[in-house]
Amino acid sequence: MTRSLLATGLAVLVVACSAGGGTPGPGTISVVTTTTVFADFVANIGGSHVNVTSLVPKGGDVHTFDPSPSDAVVLTGAKLVVMNGLGLDDWLVPFVQNTGNTAIPILKVAEGLAGVDYIAAGAGEAGGDNPHLWMDVQYARKYADAIRAKLDEIDPANKSDYDANAANYDAKLVALDQYVRSQIATIPEANRKMVTFHDAFPYYAREYGITIVGVAVPAPGQDPSAGQIADLVNAIKASGVKLVLAEVQFPDNLVREIASDTGAHLESDLYDDALTDQINSYDAEIRWDTDKIVEGLR
Repeated sequence: MTRSLLATGLAVLVVACSAGGGTPGPGTISVVTTTTVFADFVANIGGSHVNVTSLVPKGGDVHTFDPSPSDAVVLTGAKLVVMNGLGLDDWLVPFVQNTGNTAIPILKVAEGLAGVDYIAAGAGEAGGDNPHLWMDVQYARKYADAIRAKLDEIDPANKSDYDANAANYDAKLVALDQYVRSQIATIPEANRKMVTFHDAFPYYAREYGITIVGVAVPAPGQDPSAGQIADLVNAIKASGVKLVLAEVQFPDNLVREIASDTGAHLESDLYDDALTDQINSYDAEIRWDTDKIVEGLR
């Protein structure tokens, strides 16, 4: 994210907590997240007891986000910071340390989760494991439970509300998972292959029975070599991939060219770590992505 965008005041997004059950009132606790997706999780579970702020703005890129000193104001009075970890948003830890707010608890929702089969990060990605676990709705449920447990810990007076909100939200996530499975089931098995802009969909693909043949870029901000592009084009042709995905926060020039060269269908408005005014919740994000993938693979 460029400094010019930060200067416009878009660098900080305050997420209303009505998603979890009401408008924030007196006595709410402040929670800071790295992304709008995690802010949505917190808002659903915290409800009227939390005021949530995402450092990365709507439509922003968490991988390359560079917080400025002026962003430190959002940490004032914060009772909890929620990040992913696994290399996705590790810029947050030194940022918090440099502000001197070292007493704020930091919850890394993707790290150390029980019952998770981590996928190794691809070449060019920071960290040893791929960080995009929440794209598998079953793992998003684990994120939500980790947030519930932390809110229970830091604000025990409202534990019963957090637990009730979390139970309601988990039921919504169960329904979301069922929706994805029902939609993917309509795609002929031979067609369930795709290429993505970067390595953001391996957990989604593994859980819902899709093969990812390749990715266009090693990681956001890293351009592939001519040889890597040629290898990907050849792989697409050899495997009969019918769908190439891009994401709304990244330019689609490269994947558009790859789709054109191979005859694959391009869907250039997928979501993973950033919400927008149009797709403004995790539930809406996963439903949107699933609908686009199903449309492209049919």
